[in-house]
Amino acid sequence: MKIVFMGTPAFAVPSLEALVRAGHQVVGVFSQPDRPVGRHQNKLQPTPVKERAQARGIPVFQPEKLRDGTALAVLKELDPELIVVAAYGRFLPDEILNLPPRGCINVHSSLLPKYRGAAPINWAILNGEAETGVTIQRMAHDMDAGDILLQRSTPIGETEDAEQLYSRLADMGGELVAEAVAQIQAGTAAYTPQDHTRATLAPMLSKDLSPVDWTKSAQAVFNQIRGLYPWPGASTTALTGEPIKLWGAQVVEKHTDATPGTVIAAGKQGIDVACGDFMTLRILELQAPGKKRMSAADYLRGHPIQVL
Repeated sequence: MKIVFMGTPAFAVPSLEALVRAGHQVVGVFSQPDRPVGRHQNKLQPTPVKERAQARGIPVFQPEKLRDGTALAVLKELDPELIVVAAYGRFLPDEILNLPPRGCINVHSSLLPKYRGAAPINWAILNGEAETGVTIQRMAHDMDAGDILLQRSTPIGETEDAEQLYSRLADMGGELVAEAVAQIQAGTAAYTPQDHTRATLAPMLSKDLSPVDWTKSAQAVFNQIRGLYPWPGASTTALTGEPIKLWGAQVVEKHTDATPGTVIAAGKQGIDVACGDFMTLRILELQAPGKKRMSAADYLRGHPIQVL
């Protein structure tokens, strides 16, 4: 099938690869413009999807805008039967959604209608979900509100962080989109409308989510650390008064009556902090401002912490 693929980050690469391996004719790839990186912002970093497309010899297009007619003209020239979108990072205007005769489908990393939006993987972990998955939806005018073609679920590991889950769901998305396109090509695709009354949102992450509220349960704080990994990361000033990033932790079955946020133990095993449910969170890995990531035990060698 003649396809235009739209995607930007590493999450989308397995979907692009799956379409190529299945023998489809990917006539063009749309990706976000290269962004400046480095301390001086003087080097442009191509997107992971752009790099993979170029390695495959597929033409890449990186329009700054989708509504000025330029992108539409390019798409008309490419004349795809189907557009496949995976984490492109742009809303498609109706004139693009309505262009390909077989429509536009999207690879979304949640079990729609739950977690519509930009950060479904993170919010599933932040909210303590036991499972998540990937949905292939027919794209509609409203965000992530299209009819569902395929959906596959997977358990979220008890200690799995957002980066690990991101990688797993990316691979699952590649498998599922290949299956979906095969059904569309065969004329057997069946779509199910979403129950919009069950819709929840997964808004973009921000650094405002980083500070830990120790009055929450130990599990909730653990979920915050996992869900915000690797960006923006969870942080706390409870240890030393300065904001320290928390990269690794575990819930410890240790009851405490100490005030939430109090350090109740610090040693080779880690730094134990009292939480709001009278349970304990053990910090295993952290990062002080201007320093490298290190184990809590290594940090304590040079930074003694007062223990209750």
